Parts: sequence; C-alpha cells; structure tokens
Amino acid sequence: MISRLDDLVPTALRREWAADGTCPDLDLYALFRAHRCTTPDRVAVIDGLGVLTYAELDRLVRSTAVGLRGIGVCEGDVVAVQLPNGRAAVLVDLALAALGAVALPFPAGRGRTEALSLLRRSGARAVIAAVEHRGTAHARELVEAAPELPWLRAVVAVGPGETPPEATPWAEIVGADGRTFVPDRPDPDGAARILVSSGSEAEPKMVAYSHNALAGGRGNFVATLLDDGAPPRCLFLVPLASAFGSNGTAVTLARHGGCLILLDHFSPTAALTAIRDHRPTHVLAVPTMIRIMLDRLSEALPPMTALVLGGSQLDEATAREAREAFGCPVVNLYGSADGVNCHTGLVETAPDSSGPGVIVGFPDPRVAEIRIDPVPDEVVADGVGEIVARGPMTPMCYVGAPELNTRYRTADGWVRTGDLGLLGDDGRLRLVGRLKQVVIRGGANISPAEVETVLAVHPKVRDVVCVGVPDPLMGERLAACVVPRPGRTPDLADLTAHLTRHGVDRGKHPEHLLLLAELPLTPAGKPDRETLRTHLLREKR
Repeated sequence: MISRLDDLVPTALRREWAADGTCPDLDLYALFRAHRCTTPDRVAVIDGLGVLTYAELDRLVRSTAVGLRGIGVCEGDVVAVQLPNGRAAVLVDLALAALGAVALPFPAGRGRTEALSLLRRSGARAVIAAVEHRGTAHARELVEAAPELPWLRAVVAVGPGETPPEATPWAEIVGADGRTFVPDRPDPDGAARILVSSGSEAEPKMVAYSHNALAGGRGNFVATLLDDGAPPRCLFLVPLASAFGSNGTAVTLARHGGCLILLDHFSPTAALTAIRDHRPTHVLAVPTMIRIMLDRLSEALPPMTALVLGGSQLDEATAREAREAFGCPVVNLYGSADGVNCHTGLVETAPDSSGPGVIVGFPDPRVAEIRIDPVPDEVVADGVGEIVARGPMTPMCYVGAPELNTRYRTADGWVRTGDLGLLGDDGRLRLVGRLKQVVIRGGANISPAEVETVLAVHPKVRDVVCVGVPDPLMGERLAACVVPRPGRTPDLADLTAHLTRHGVDRGKHPEHLLLLAELPLTPAGKPDRETLRTHLLREKR
C-alpha cells in the first residue's frame, strides 16, 4: 500500500495562504465546475478529435468518474496515467479530482521498467494507458506486468486498436451514465497529483502536490503571465503528464477557465499549424522545440502574449531570435517538480551579462520564496549557493522515499533543489548550474551548463548539449553535441576558439564533437542526455 502522503510544510503556513487568498482553498474539480456553470459554452479543449466546451467536457468528466468508480477507484487511491496529450488525459485528471483520488501521470513513451517502478513504489490501484503510442503498446505491457504489481486492481486501455485481454476498454469508462454522479469534496490541502521528476536519482522521484499547491501556487505563476486578465488559450507542446504540463488541467482550466490546445506528440510543422489555426495566447515548450520550429518558420504568425520556455536552459541567442520571429515576449521559466519556480516575466529587460549563469527573474512569494544556502565542500563563486525554495506551490513530500525527504526537505518545509544560484543586489535570481550535474575530468569539475551557455551564442550553433563520456585516462571527458545552423557546420577547433575568446578555461573545453540534425528528446520533451551519451560511446568504438 502507498505510504502516507504527509505535508512537510507547516499547517499554519498552508492555512495562512488559504486565508489571505493566495490559494483558492477549493479542490480542482470544484474550481473547474465553477467555470462550467458560469461559462458553459466557452471552449475548454482543442485536440485532434475536435473541440469541447466546458459543458461538454464536464459531461464526459462525470461519466468518466462514474466509470472509474465502477472499477473500484476510491477516494485516496493512486491512479497512474500514461496517455499522450489529448482529451482523455484531461478527462482523467478532472475525474480523479472529482473522486478524491490521486493522479500519477507520466509521459507516454517512457519504458516498461520505469512504469513498473512508478506503479510499484506508489502503490497504484489502477493504471490508465494508451493502447498504442508511436509504436509502443503501453496497455499490453502493463497488463502483462500486472502479476508483479500486487496492489493493482485494473488496467484501462485508451485509444484506437485492440484492447488487450484483461484490460478495461476506455469506451466502458467514458460511456458510463454520469447524470447521477455526486463528486467528493477532498481536502484542498490533501494530495491531488504526484509529479514525476527525472532528477538525478537512480529511479524517478515522485512528488505529491495538493489541490491548493497546484491551483494556488502554480496558478499564481500563470496569473503573472496574463496581460489582460482574459482566460488564456495555451498550446502545450510539452506533455501534460510532465511537471511543466501540470500547468494544464489544474491551472489553465480549473484555476483560470482557459482553453487547452493539445497535440498528441510534438512536431514543428504541427506546432506551427496549431498556432496559425487556433491562435493561442501562450505556447508552453522547451527551448529545443522552439529552436527546431525557428528553422521551419517561413511566414508571420498571429500575435501571442508569450512563449513560455522551461525544462532546460534558455540562452539569450535563442530568446532574442524567438522574440523577433514570434513577435512576443519570451519567458525564461526556471522550475521543477520539486517545488521551485521563477521566471523573467512579460516585461522585457536587457540581459545583464556581468554575472555568472543565466538570469531567471524575480522570485514571487505568492508562488515560491527563494533563498540561497551555502554549499559546504564545494568551490563556487562569491554569493553562489544552493537554491532553496518554499511557498504556496511547495509540494507535500516525496512519495515512497523517506530518504529523499530527509535529504531535500528541511524541518520547516523548505526544499533543497540541488541547483546552484545567486540572488543579485536587485533581487533577481541567477541560475548557475547543478550541484550534481558535473563532468569530472582528471579530478577537476566541469559544469556542462557553463560551457553550453557560451557555445549557444556561437554563430554556427543552433542548439547544444554538453555531456560527459567515460575515459580510461581522465575518468571523463566533455563532449559537445551540436545542431548546426542551416548551411553552417562548426568543427571542434571553431568551438574551442570561441570558448577561449569568452574566457572559458582550456580545461573545460569539449574534447569530442557530435553533429546532429536534431537533438533527441525524452518523452517529457527535454534533451535526452543518455541517448546522446550512447551515440558518443558508439562513435568512440
């Protein structure tokens, strides 16, 4: 059975944030239902199957809740969800909230081993998975693995194709009679969703969030990006099942009464077409996606409020080019499943290159207060330390991993992020790198983020990721994985000369170069460093 989901933030603070209006103090389904009652004909979801209004979506949500209750889903149960972006993922999110259950979404495309780890450690009682997604039969894999999962009651198979034996067809769930459904009213400070973080652990971390932390803390973050107060129309190029994607159902719909525009997987052509056809106010993506789209952009796009880019480091060259091409502010978002959030906002300011790292904006105490703690036994620049966060969006706890709570949570509810940062005299946060994400060459530490930041402004480089590769002599050597700009191909000498001009020590220069047409992405939409490392090892043989 799942371990208790205790809230490690003091109750008095949670109640203070509710009392002063920082958090709505309502569960996610109740928030959604309020929008359905006041604006039933507003468009809620646009996906490959068409358009759903709030009234139409709510009817399907209530049917889905009845169907899930019929297979034994109860208040407090953890239900895993492995679905691509689309209406089914939204229906499940809201139906589980209405039942008082806890959603554990993770992106379609993640493999069987990782899925089993998440289900086993969470004590999931049911899993809702795609029949097939881009060549992988997720539902069949999970049915076959069910004997290894003693707490699992049911597998629900969603989407076209043959439903595996012993799985429940999605049609039976969504086709239930929802007319008599009565929703539960879970505690707003109780668990609503478990976010999955790849992090740096051997197994993905799972982080429990309450209704208030999602709709309140994360909702306040999105509120700062709404320039006219109107409900947002958000094109999510990142998976709704990722930490970044948790700003979808819980925030865009339930908190702000907006519209979700969804693609079942990212492609630059489909993304640009969706922008032209559906005119989103906001596009949420990782920087690599935008770099790929920039190379395919041939005509002006309709006006938008902002590109919101997170999940990996955004360099100023990409931000500048995206601002010009998309004609809107580019928001550099620093955030994670662990409960930290800071961003550069809608007001454009000239970048300050006088300090280390990348500016990621002013911390907002209505989202997450940030402080910098010293890091013993680490050699860092003056003022640089570990970023530590606490605020309305702070998660409750790590799931099934008390050792992580001991390592990353303080007694008064702060979260240690493992990121290095600096708070400037003006209060702006600079992200400098990761404590653990270093390449150790001959005993000397190299920060890949530091090298990537400089290489990203090379005139021949469209995108770059630096990784360490094993070496029998030095332990590790740094490799640069580069997507060149069209018609311009750098070599290793170009890159190292550029680093020298920018004052990067020779000991930090990459010693291998991998040229690629595009960077591989993980199912969560981030650059896939492990795949890049595998490519490099293969080339060295």
